Amino acid sequence: MKIEVWSDFGCPFCYIGKRRLEKALESFEHRDGVQVVYRSFELDPGAPKSTESSIHELLAVKYGLSLQQAQESNQNVAAQAKAEGLTYNFDTIIPTNTFDAHRLAHYAGEQGKAKEMTERLFRAYFTDSLHIGDLDTLLRLAEEVGLSGTEVRNALAQDAYAEQVREDESEARRLGIRGVPFVVMRGKYAVSGAQPLEIFQGALQRAWEDQA
Repeated sequence: MKIEVWSDFGCPFCYIGKRRLEKALESFEHRDGVQVVYRSFELDPGAPKSTESSIHELLAVKYGLSLQQAQESNQNVAAQAKAEGLTYNFDTIIPTNTFDAHRLAHYAGEQGKAKEMTERLFRAYFTDSLHIGDLDTLLRLAEEVGLSGTEVRNALAQDAYAEQVREDESEARRLGIRGVPFVVMRGKYAVSGAQPLEIFQGALQRAWEDQA
C-alpha cells in the first residue's frame, strides 16, 4: 500500500505529523506492506534564503499577531512536538527558502535514502538550528546520511531535481491541497494536518481493508 506525504521542511506541524504517522505504522500489523513516499510542498515559495527576522517575527507579521502572541503560539507548538519526542528550538531557528532542501530530498530518494534525508532535514531545521537553505549545510547533512557530497554538490549547483519538486507541487494543486502535512493513502484516503495518532491508525486500517 502506497502512502504519499506532502510536507515542507519549514512546517512545524509536518514534523509532528510525520512522527505520528510513523507511530501509527509501528503498531500497524501490515506495516511491512506499506511504502511511504515523501512529496514536496513549499508553504512560502517566495521566501528568501536569508533574513534578519526571527521565526517569531515572521509569524507575527504573517498572521497579524503581536510578538508575544507569536512566541506563545510557537511555545504551544513546541509543547506538542515534545509530546511526540521532538525538540523544537524556535528561538534559534534559521528561517529560509526550502526549495533546495526539497531538491536534495528527491536526490536522496533516488539513492534509496529518502527516509533518512527527510528526517535529517527536519531535525536540522527545528532542533539543530541549521541553515537548510545553505548549500554547504545541505552537503554536510547529505554526507551524514551516507550520500556523496561531491555528487550532491554537482546536482544542487545546477537545476537538478527542480522539475521533480514542481511536479509534486503541481500534483498537490490538482488534489486541492492547500496546507500541509497532507497524507494520501492508496490515492484515495486523505489525512489533512497533524492529526492525533488514532486518526492515522484508523485511516491506515480503512485503506488496507479497502485494498484487501
